[in-house]
Amino acid sequence: MQIEGKEYLARVNALREKMAENGVDLVVGFSNLLEIAIVRYYCGFAPTNESSAIVIPAEGEVIVCTGQASYDDCQLKNALPDSRIAILPEIGEVSGFVYDTEGQLDFEDLFRQVKAEHPDIKKVGFIGRLIFPAIIMDKLRKVFDGCELMDMDDIHYEQRVMKSPAEVELMIKNWKMVSEVFKNVVPQIKAGMTEREVEGMFMAEMGRLGAESYVQAFAPMIASGPENSFVSMRRNEERQIQESEIISIGCGVCYGGYNGMTCTPLVLGEIPQKMKDAVMCAYDALNYASAKMKPGVSCDVVMNAYTEYLTEKGYIEYCPYGSLHSTGMLECEAPIFSVENKRVLKEGMCICIDAYFKGMEWGSFRMEDCYLITADGVKRMTTYNDEFIPQIFK
Repeated sequence: MQIEGKEYLARVNALREKMAENGVDLVVGFSNLLEIAIVRYYCGFAPTNESSAIVIPAEGEVIVCTGQASYDDCQLKNALPDSRIAILPEIGEVSGFVYDTEGQLDFEDLFRQVKAEHPDIKKVGFIGRLIFPAIIMDKLRKVFDGCELMDMDDIHYEQRVMKSPAEVELMIKNWKMVSEVFKNVVPQIKAGMTEREVEGMFMAEMGRLGAESYVQAFAPMIASGPENSFVSMRRNEERQIQESEIISIGCGVCYGGYNGMTCTPLVLGEIPQKMKDAVMCAYDALNYASAKMKPGVSCDVVMNAYTEYLTEKGYIEYCPYGSLHSTGMLECEAPIFSVENKRVLKEGMCICIDAYFKGMEWGSFRMEDCYLITADGVKRMTTYNDEFIPQIFK
């Protein structure tokens, strides 16, 4: 199961249409581990322990850029027709280790080659505004001195929000996989285990089921107890899990460059009633809000339903946000849906809904699931919470 070369070419051509609309003659995209998918989206290649880039002129040959260590893999994985590969040290290993590899350029050399091949470039776009390295941007500005620069991030992510049939197939694979991971691992969690031990159990099960890498999804977070669960994003510790305390678990898988994600609360042993009440309220709130999702519905309808439900039940003060976001090659992928922007849901969108209860005297937790917008409405695609939350907490 993979994306075919013709689809990558269609993505490049769709970007070129937007380039033409905006008078852009050249686009340079950059990826690192924070956003590994910008380059992969257009060619299928994602490096290991290095960064990558892609240079897309308005017409002609596309250049896929790799570091030295990932060059051989790039030759295998680059599936974009009418493209070539360039080796550039600026996106190689951060140690600056030098490989004896023929044909290396730096980005200034590469940009000068592109300028010689396309002498009429007047406007240059870039993708990756939050991660684009100064060393590459400086060389881009130097070679294309006098050219206008344009941030193309919004255009890029608008491309990614609507999923093709092949992308939906890969998303379904990931959703099934992450649901199976939770179903298999959570019953094995015992009091006395450390957060890191449980993290290892999730990683092992993802590998057993064939996941590509959690690094490109959502690293397993096992936030236990009132203090650790309060932190929204964190590294796991050697703290031992106890009975009758909240454990907030989040984990994602990556397969074929796409993601599946689930967050769930867990309590071992006897569960205090106040924890049961809060967890079931979050579960019911997500069901109430997601029931309003269907093609043509503005996202503020969904988000207002969520906050209104929590207000009615008396939990709104513990909810800093209720997140509704696109998911795909990243777990949390732009664009974000908000009450203010009133983005309209469309068939083919893949969406995450996230209920975050924070700051209760006994701790915090997150509950998150993935949904597919279909012609008939919405379908909850990650199944662990729907199957097990009522069993554990009701």
